[in-house]
Amino acid sequence: MSNTSDPRGPALPATPPASPAAPPAGPATRRAGPADPPAPAPQRRRAGDEPTPGRHHLSAASFVLLISAVATAAAGQVMLKHGMQAATARAAHSRGSLAVAAVTSPWVLTGLLVFGVSAIAWLAVLSRVPLSVAYPFNALGYLGILTASILILHERASIMTWAGSLLVVSGLIIVVLARP
Repeated sequence: MSNTSDPRGPALPATPPASPAAPPAGPATRRAGPADPPAPAPQRRRAGDEPTPGRHHLSAASFVLLISAVATAAAGQVMLKHGMQAATARAAHSRGSLAVAAVTSPWVLTGLLVFGVSAIAWLAVLSRVPLSVAYPFNALGYLGILTASILILHERASIMTWAGSLLVVSGLIIVVLARP
């Protein structure tokens, strides 16, 4: 008996799981009756559902998590640099230990905390996204750190530094958009 209006095809009769002591129920020994539950419809894949071998598409949630991991890592690095600049100045002024000045610096401690959060976010990314897709996104961290080092830390960057950073980001775009 076939239902021609159902695009998934005919329904198959339900057979209960065979117990180890009983012989398997086949078409000759068992027939579906009115008391049997309806059989689940077989799952069919649509043309768009099939994954392309070697190609991984990022979900929106994975993309946001990936960008967050990279951004928090960059922010943590900038905080660590700012904290170490302050700790170096404080240690030089007081002729004290740089290590003590660093571990008591709020910027260093906050930078370590933010960097730790980025590490946890990165682990979550790696559980969802292939490393070959995720790792090139770290190139965005270079660009973020370069920008922050100029705007926040008042460092200087040459045109060659900018050109090299833009080449790295161009490589990221090529890796992400390339089809196997």
